[in-house]
Amino acid sequence: MYSPIQLAGKYLYYYITAQNGKGHGVHSPFVFDFIQRVLNDDRNFYAYQPIENIRKLMLNDTRILSVEDFGAGSRISKTNQRAVATIAKSALKSVKFGQLLFRIIDHYAPQYLLELGTSLGITSSYLAMANPSATLTTMEGSTAIAAVAKENFEKLGIKNIRIIEGNFDHTLPAWLANKPAIDFAFIDGNHRYAPTIHYFHQLLDHTHEYSILIFDDIHWSAEMEKAWNEIQQHPSVTLTIDLFFIGLVFFRNEFKIKQHLAIRF
Repeated sequence: MYSPIQLAGKYLYYYITAQNGKGHGVHSPFVFDFIQRVLNDDRNFYAYQPIENIRKLMLNDTRILSVEDFGAGSRISKTNQRAVATIAKSALKSVKFGQLLFRIIDHYAPQYLLELGTSLGITSSYLAMANPSATLTTMEGSTAIAAVAKENFEKLGIKNIRIIEGNFDHTLPAWLANKPAIDFAFIDGNHRYAPTIHYFHQLLDHTHEYSILIFDDIHWSAEMEKAWNEIQQHPSVTLTIDLFFIGLVFFRNEFKIKQHLAIRF
């Protein structure tokens, strides 16, 4: 993984070179709509405050969990004994991006959602509450962390989430075998090149023209940047949007020329 100084330098380069976040100069109607109606939607949706109340509880939760880590590890802790508050501080998506994911689901209304990497369930809650008629399957490697996520889903009264525990190498293929199509997937489970590319290719067999894949921490390390670049170049991908901390992948046939955009957010 990159050091904080390296990440700061990469973010500065992104910020300077990315297109402005207001849509000026964007020629694609789809991308302009995304910027205006999703990125810049400043409505205070009903789910925001209840979910953020749960985040506050997690940030002050002193319980110690025994964590199985099948991914690239934690930047903060090198032990498998971790406080819930420590996990909340280091692993949860920020308010800004959690609410962006909510708006993406609210706007495009996908029905079959997948999340790789439940963590404490904050992002899962944003995804599920954005479209109560949708079904979210979320996968978490750690049984102890999954148990806390389940508690949070119950506190929020969320009924449209199914959580699957275990190593993604085993749980994902088994789940995909019975799932013909995925409308939306958020991949935030194993921040290394080989697993990320493997998940991408597994999911490709279940995507369609209107599917949306979102990869977390695309600039987290050289490995993740390599994976992101390879995903961008895949023939089935017609549009990618780089928001630095996440990368969005689209397959829409309306884009006759492949586009890769970095947009300031």
